[in-house]
Amino acid sequence: MTEATLDPEDSKIITLARAARARTGAAQGAAVRDETGRTYSATSVALPSLTLSALQVAVAMAVSSGATALEAAALVSAGDGPSDADRAAVADLGAAATLLIAGPDGELR
Repeated sequence: MTEATLDPEDSKIITLARAARARTGAAQGAAVRDETGRTYSATSVALPSLTLSALQVAVAMAVSSGATALEAAALVSAGDGPSDADRAAVADLGAAATLLIAGPDGELR
């Protein structure tokens, strides 16, 4: 899948993830789209008492807002792709959810 063939709604969550990452200077940015089309963007959290990936935060935001399923998720990072825990968090809300992985420039990997 290239950026030219990417669904506009999927492109939107990549843009949201990039913007969240850029705004805070975090290592990761993520965004998810729930079953109603609502989107949630987040960055990774690294506190002495709490460490969460950007995808984990975005999924938690969706769940705390009442989402019961995800249509798609996007992770933007210069580093490694999603961890097993990231994939599991997305799968918890929809095993068929699309998981997009992109670099900071928005280029899909």
